[in-house]
Amino acid sequence: MRKLFILGTAFVVSVAMLFTSCKKEEVNNNGNSNGDTENPGGGGSGGGSGSGNQEYPETAVVLPNAVSDIDGNSYDAVQIGNQVWMAENLRTTKYADGTTIPMGSTYSLTDPYRYAPNNETSNVASYGYLYNWPAVMHGASGSEANPSGVQGICPTGWHVPSDAEWTELTNYMKTQPAYMASGNADHLAKALAATWGWNGSSETDAPGNDPTTNNATGFSALPAGGYDNGGYGYFGYGAYFWSATEGNGDGAYGRYLYYDYAGVSRYNDDKYNGFSVRCVRD
Repeated sequence: MRKLFILGTAFVVSVAMLFTSCKKEEVNNNGNSNGDTENPGGGGSGGGSGSGNQEYPETAVVLPNAVSDIDGNSYDAVQIGNQVWMAENLRTTKYADGTTIPMGSTYSLTDPYRYAPNNETSNVASYGYLYNWPAVMHGASGSEANPSGVQGICPTGWHVPSDAEWTELTNYMKTQPAYMASGNADHLAKALAATWGWNGSSETDAPGNDPTTNNATGFSALPAGGYDNGGYGYFGYGAYFWSATEGNGDGAYGRYLYYDYAGVSRYNDDKYNGFSVRCVRD
């Protein structure tokens, strides 16, 4: 059992402290390096009012303004292997059927909530919202299928990726030398991480180590941190993403990147936590 937050504060104390029910399959390394987490701007082909400041490398297959949500937010997408992923964190306030997703001031295993990263609404435009798992699923049952078949919180024509779809993504990346830092098939984090927003790190091949070399895939993962039982944390340090697949107990699976760790980690975490969401095209 590990825990990410000291509740009520966003101060990061250690990578070894992770969300309460999180069971990692890869172990992060500790690091205390500081870095610039501000968006430096740029001239990328991003859509709408979100993280379109991200510049995409030549290695990325980008679909500009590939989809819009019901609020009118437009999102770039990237093709990675046979999958097409949003290249920005979801920031919708409503489901495709028009139902509002309430802003959360508490946590719940059953009621849907969204949260502003680091409890700052100004972060939403670039980092998207954090959503608990009930909000992500919109009443749908968990799915282990590939594709998941769960539209959930996603726009029409898109769906919440299952654990198997996340695995397909990383398995494909392991076949592409351009996505493997230092030629290591386990060092995939930099190829998914955005070139800005990450705290600095001296750890080899980590997203925080020379972020300008990040994002070979164009996925543009941003460290929006998370929300846990009343506390916000790891903003600038970690990018956490839900899947549509249930885990053990009250948990569900997801993936995360950390500023000073070169790998992509799989976790099973409590459904009341607030994490980022990326949708996959049907």
